[in-house]
Amino acid sequence: MEMTTRNLHLNSKVDNCDGVINRNGGDLTEISVPLSHSGKRMPQIEGGNLYRLRDRKVLLEDKKRLCAWALGTALLGTLLMILHAELCPFIYQPGSRYAFIINCSISMSTGCLLILIVAFHYKDIRLFIIDHNQVDWRIAMTSRRVLGISLELLVCAIHPVGTYWEVGVPAPIAREGVEVNSSNSAPLCVSSRHEEALLDTELLLSALMFLRLYLVHRTILLHSKVLLSASYRSIGSLNNINFTFRFVLKVLMNKYPARMLMVFIFLFWLIASWMLTLCERQIQEETGRMDTALWLIAITFLTVGYGDVSPKTSCGKVVCLFTGVMGVACTAMLVAVMTKKLALNKGEKHVHFFMMDIQISKRIRHAAANVLRECWLLHRTNLTKGNSGEHRRHQRCLLEAIRVFRHLRLKQRKLRDYASEMVDLPKMQMIMCDLSANWNNSYRELEQRIISMEQKLDELGHCFQQTSELLAQALRYRNSEIR
Repeated sequence: MEMTTRNLHLNSKVDNCDGVINRNGGDLTEISVPLSHSGKRMPQIEGGNLYRLRDRKVLLEDKKRLCAWALGTALLGTLLMILHAELCPFIYQPGSRYAFIINCSISMSTGCLLILIVAFHYKDIRLFIIDHNQVDWRIAMTSRRVLGISLELLVCAIHPVGTYWEVGVPAPIAREGVEVNSSNSAPLCVSSRHEEALLDTELLLSALMFLRLYLVHRTILLHSKVLLSASYRSIGSLNNINFTFRFVLKVLMNKYPARMLMVFIFLFWLIASWMLTLCERQIQEETGRMDTALWLIAITFLTVGYGDVSPKTSCGKVVCLFTGVMGVACTAMLVAVMTKKLALNKGEKHVHFFMMDIQISKRIRHAAANVLRECWLLHRTNLTKGNSGEHRRHQRCLLEAIRVFRHLRLKQRKLRDYASEMVDLPKMQMIMCDLSANWNNSYRELEQRIISMEQKLDELGHCFQQTSELLAQALRYRNSEIR
């Protein structure tokens, strides 16, 4: 009792810190009024959820900005690598100052890219914490996330480093009986003193730098209107749709199929051709030129393969093999896009099927008339008992008319089967709904009529009962008078 009295006494006061007011005496109903530091009331929306939404919006903007900067840095490093590979054997020699400067620029861009990737994942972890209302960041560090971040950092850290080994080493000097030719230099700015394994390593590192283009799909996802639209996200959440790059790619392919395929094929041809020239320069083959490499990549991509040129190195063969696989996949996608473009839409299909049905109906009527005419001519020939040759001719004409009539009927049946495909299911559903509604109305009317008939039958039975009682009373009264 003492504890209860103390609680009621404390609940009757006003707590200025929490803004909790208890009214109606000892009632435990509480009204929460948040107060500011100056004692003024603040609206309820200024709570923790609002700050979470603000932080989430800021983090999304930061992720988009970091992803764009990361993609720009990756493209810059890749372009510097291509410039270095194209200029080094012909403009400057391995180990020169220019080669060292460009290679340092590639390494600096790689370091900046790694920093941007780490910052992006830091923002992503913070966003995960806000979305799941957690406090400890270690909850978000699952094994899958750690593996993905490690693999991403490893891919972005790949770049050629052979030029650093040439610092301070002069250009190769001509020995007795050996002529130094700049056109026979190594294609990756590595001097001829190094072993062939080093050349293959530099070639592999230069080719693997194109793996940085995976940032394109992340940039498209974060900057797409599908992800930025609130209506898209609302409807997607109601239908359990995850807004991944695959979903965004499907949307883009449905909206701009030809444009997306053309851009992808053009960029793929350029990248594969340059990688092929990089591989084939080692043995000074004709496929080491850009024009020949473009021709070889094109005929391999289209699965033609004339055989006039072919890769000689293992790296070139791998590039051509990958090009052939991508060509088959893109050809299948192109066939699907062209089929969709050439297919009739719903309105065009209805018009086409309707006109075809009218034309076939006219031909069926003409064929039926021909059957009747040939039957009459054959009957007239039988009556006149004329020439047997004319009789056989009318029989053949009758059989041909029957065959044409059956063929047209079969063609009309097939056409109506084609017309009642998936695109007409909504129309059939509407018709069935209308029929069901009409049947329900007829059933209700019939039920009401049956109920009214039952009521009338009950009234008639009651009237018959009253009449029988009156007749019985009249008969008793008459018998009493007779007595």
